[in-house]
Amino acid sequence: MQRAHVVAVLAMDGVVPFDLSVPCQVFGSAPGPDGAPLYETRVCAQTPGVVTSAAFGRMRLETPWGLDTLARADTVVVPGHDDFLAEPPPAVLDALRAAAERGARLASICVGAFALAASGLLDGRRATTHWVHAAALAHRHPRVEVDPAVLFVDEGDLLTSAGIAAGIDLCLHLVRRDHGSETAARTARYVVMPLQRDGGQAQFIRHEDPRDTGTALQPTLAWLEANLHRPLTLDDIARQAATSVRTLTRRFRAQVGTTPLKWLARARVLRAQQLLESTDLPVERVAAEAGFGSPVTLRAHFARAVGASPQAYRSAFRARGG
Repeated sequence: MQRAHVVAVLAMDGVVPFDLSVPCQVFGSAPGPDGAPLYETRVCAQTPGVVTSAAFGRMRLETPWGLDTLARADTVVVPGHDDFLAEPPPAVLDALRAAAERGARLASICVGAFALAASGLLDGRRATTHWVHAAALAHRHPRVEVDPAVLFVDEGDLLTSAGIAAGIDLCLHLVRRDHGSETAARTARYVVMPLQRDGGQAQFIRHEDPRDTGTALQPTLAWLEANLHRPLTLDDIARQAATSVRTLTRRFRAQVGTTPLKWLARARVLRAQQLLESTDLPVERVAAEAGFGSPVTLRAHFARAVGASPQAYRSAFRARGG
């Protein structure tokens, strides 16, 4: 049996309860084969014992794990905490640097980015944090390229997420990186999280299954999913929905938060992702099956939505997704 991926969640004093719970919940909900856990999550403190949480949700947490857990973890997650503008303890900074040096993957949630920045690990890297504190992060750490407009930033071995719920997006993205889109989708459904949230950059995880939306558009979305390979116009979709184009567009905006053609384009990118992950079909065939018509059109839409070429995406996700 394959060893579970160890995730160390570093709870500094004054930790934000929501930030702390996100990696525990998401990684703990990732379904493994035959029920075997994919991740083992350990909440650790500077020293084993009691940690307090943030003032707006004050509680006391007790953990048996200390900083030595970071030395054995595959992924280290740093949630936000109350006193994030203060310099973290030297022992914490040393442990973060040592984890990165031996090859662990490090990620932050919300203002947890300040601790990673203080360690110097984000120097020369792109990063994000809660938009309210993005200017402070950029001012205090001018060597960090701060992008306040995105849900998360993936720099490979270093990842940072924006405020509050963006930590869920980040953790689902990591599940997808590790185990592919199907596992990420099942995890997202379990934690009742949309499989895609619009953002300024490539935060495309996976669009929700139209059969699970519970909206009045359910039959139309299911029909679109079954006909992605066909050239479809707004009139075609409105005719299938037995309504006018104007009413169709209004219903889409109200029920799924976007226009019919934008939803269709995202669904086609998702289909292309699935085919790239699960088949050896050439890009030309993937383009046709996903409804893009030509590899050139596929590459343009794919790069805009995902931030990579189809070939690069297949190389990154095929081996991991299985």
